[in-house]
Amino acid sequence: MKLQSIRLRLTLWYSLTLAFSLSLFGGGAYFAMRHSIYATLDAELRQRLEGVRGIISEDAPRGTTALEDEFHEFALGQGARGRMRVADAAGHILFASPGLESDTVRATTRKQSAGFNQRISGEHFRVLRDSVDVAGNRYDVTVAASTKELGEALERFRHVLYFAVPFFLLLAALGGYWMSRRALAPVDEITQSARTIGAQNLAMRLAVPQTGDELERLAITLNEMLSRLDAAFQRIRQFTADASHELRTPISVMRTSAELALRKPRAEAEYREALSQILAETEKVSRLIEQLLLLARADSSSMTIPIARTNLSEILEKVWRQSSMLAGSKNLKSERFIPPVPVWVRGDPASLERLFLILLDNAVKYTSDGGRIELRLSSDDGFAITEIRDTGIGIAPEDLPHIFDRFYRADRARSRETGGAGLGLAIGRWIADAHSGEIRVQSEPFKGSSFQVRLPLSRE
Repeated sequence: MKLQSIRLRLTLWYSLTLAFSLSLFGGGAYFAMRHSIYATLDAELRQRLEGVRGIISEDAPRGTTALEDEFHEFALGQGARGRMRVADAAGHILFASPGLESDTVRATTRKQSAGFNQRISGEHFRVLRDSVDVAGNRYDVTVAASTKELGEALERFRHVLYFAVPFFLLLAALGGYWMSRRALAPVDEITQSARTIGAQNLAMRLAVPQTGDELERLAITLNEMLSRLDAAFQRIRQFTADASHELRTPISVMRTSAELALRKPRAEAEYREALSQILAETEKVSRLIEQLLLLARADSSSMTIPIARTNLSEILEKVWRQSSMLAGSKNLKSERFIPPVPVWVRGDPASLERLFLILLDNAVKYTSDGGRIELRLSSDDGFAITEIRDTGIGIAPEDLPHIFDRFYRADRARSRETGGAGLGLAIGRWIADAHSGEIRVQSEPFKGSSFQVRLPLSRE
């Protein structure tokens, strides 16, 4: 058992707290009992003192002999453990119990208003001493009661505390250790299960204890984390496989073209054709690598976009001019509805230009000859809303949730023809997110698609 284990630490803290509490309780109980005993003795001694006062008041006129007889009877009534001493103002002792003779009394000549402890003849007594005024005469009265039996009772109580406190502390510590072990047993089970889960079996999940407490919430949270990790690993595996596939095709084309060109002597035109084909495939690979690096930097958060106040109308005009040439080559009808006044947003012009070029390029690619493309810009509720509509092939409902995934293509054959790798929309969504915006999609197969980009307006 390691000292760092929660189980042992809980037991130690519980034991220390209980030991401190029991010590306070035991000490408090002992001193409360002791105080109660002495308070009871003091009350009894004050009653005896009042009894002596009454004797002096009644029998002093009868003479000293009568007083001595009454004091003797009063002392007998106190029992063997009682002591009494009475002296007049001149110091003449009228009555003195054994041990309270003059030589002993001189050690306690200080007047006491409360009881105090005194050893008399080698024995412990509780003593009360006071002056009594009767008929103008002052008497020095001392009454005492043995504390032997009470002291023995306190001693027994103290021994009970000495043995009972450690016993109950040990019993409570063992019980606390058992309870902590039982309470933390599900944690050990979760730990053992978690150790068996690795990159190869991320689909496994932890058993969730149906306890309704923190342990159940911990297991559920860990399972949710495993689900996210599993999804992330799946995306990484798919990303790696797709990237390898996309790179393998152009590299194979380049290698084949080079091998065929070098297999036998050829005319200059054939060499130039082979080099042109290799160059075209190299450009595809370069674009793909550039897109992969961009997404990798975005994932690692090492890439930041410079944000400044930007005129979105100006950016869209520029992008529209570039896309119009592509649309014209396919005989597409294109219209734009951009307000003549500036629409200001906070963003990076180059990144925003790339975002809208991606969307317009897709609209042109997937719209058949004679189709229609629209670009609209408006503002509403603090957002600049850019909408790009087309009458193209559209997107199937089952594909809509995945179109922003990397390397995902709803129509792989068509994408291959147009040279796409399925990374454009993933980059576009990242750009929108980096500008605190979002992209919304509405599409219907064979009727077209509508991409809406919402960007916060600049408040400057």
